[in-house]
Amino acid sequence: MDNLEKKIASKKVVVGVLGLGYVGLPLAREFALAGVRVLGFDIDDKKVKILNSGRSIIKNVPHEVVRKMVKSGKFAATSDMSQIRKADAVLICVPTPLTPNREPDMQYVEGSCRTIANYLRKGHLISLESTTYPGTTRELMKPILEATGLKAGKDFYLAFSPEREDPGNKQYTTRTIPKVVGGLTPKCRQLAHQLYSLAIQKMVPVSSVEAAEATKILENVYRCINIAMVNELKMVFDRMGIDVWEVIRAASTKPFGYHPFYPGPGLGGHCIPIDPFYLTWKARQYGMATRFIELAGEINTGMPHYVVHKVMEALNDRKKSLKGSKVLVLGLAYKPDIDDVRESPSLELIELLQERGAKVDYNDPYVPKTHKMREYDLKMTSRPLSAAMLRSYDCVLISTNHSCYDYAWIVKHAKLVVDTRNATAAVKSSRSKIVKA
Repeated sequence: MDNLEKKIASKKVVVGVLGLGYVGLPLAREFALAGVRVLGFDIDDKKVKILNSGRSIIKNVPHEVVRKMVKSGKFAATSDMSQIRKADAVLICVPTPLTPNREPDMQYVEGSCRTIANYLRKGHLISLESTTYPGTTRELMKPILEATGLKAGKDFYLAFSPEREDPGNKQYTTRTIPKVVGGLTPKCRQLAHQLYSLAIQKMVPVSSVEAAEATKILENVYRCINIAMVNELKMVFDRMGIDVWEVIRAASTKPFGYHPFYPGPGLGGHCIPIDPFYLTWKARQYGMATRFIELAGEINTGMPHYVVHKVMEALNDRKKSLKGSKVLVLGLAYKPDIDDVRESPSLELIELLQERGAKVDYNDPYVPKTHKMREYDLKMTSRPLSAAMLRSYDCVLISTNHSCYDYAWIVKHAKLVVDTRNATAAVKSSRSKIVKA
């Protein structure tokens, strides 16, 4: 039993989590609550200060949990990357976005590896959590880390264990979601398996880092393609005068061979809108065209344009032009009851509406104001809801169906409601005000 193995067995291991966002902070929480010392690393000094004061930065991890983590002495955040020397394992939880040409943007993973390489020592375990294309760990990370003179699998250990976070999911948490892990060598996999087992209930070891990388891609491709299918059916059935939501409810009564997916104004979150394109890019290196994935991406990315067209039609039926109309977007987060706006279709909807001359505001109780993101810099503040405020808009566009919204009250006071989420299905009166998109 080597030194790292002994530390893991005795829970004296120090775990470093690089990137304290929607993936890194919940992971740090599980290790800290399991009694393992965690060093959280982030380049954002403001975020570090907030966390060390015992306050959270995301809704999915409550303030009281962060206070408990800090008070126990098991968690501390820092922007001083030299502290990586003190960690026995470093878990990388950084973004893997796309370039404007829809190719993998690996600057954050590459930058993290170069930072770690400055402080890499014998016995370190490095594990990537960020969703990526098969081959990243071996082809990108390994050479950067081995440039130090240390050898992966011999002097330090290298693994891949994809995050499976689902913000707002009340049934499953980071601890209870089974965790896939693959290692560069069997020893790498063994140590990563043992480390994660301190915080995660069930581990799923696979034969290689590539198999682990491909597992997460498969999960996201599966969802991407099926959501694209129901989005396309929504547009077809709309032309036919058929309610796609009614059809999905009916189909869902079949006890076998069918799993429901739901249409919407576009894809949101970090995984589904982005990660399948990592595989399409990698597949081209092998002379393969991933036509299903690319077609699904084309359909899903076109949904915000479809919604804007429906808004234009609805206003036109009421002798109004979109240009100059006041539109209120309800919900900025990409799904209900969370504060996560990454890749949210609401952001694109706002930009598309503004480009067409609409005066746009939004309301989201979980997102009081916008912040600069890689693709968007809207600089907006959530408008408080009131009956008079709703009446002042020509159209209310429901983009996220938060459970806190009283849709019957919203429909009562709004002039026109364009509903992308079937949120108003239970509203019995004023049906003439509601347009499904």
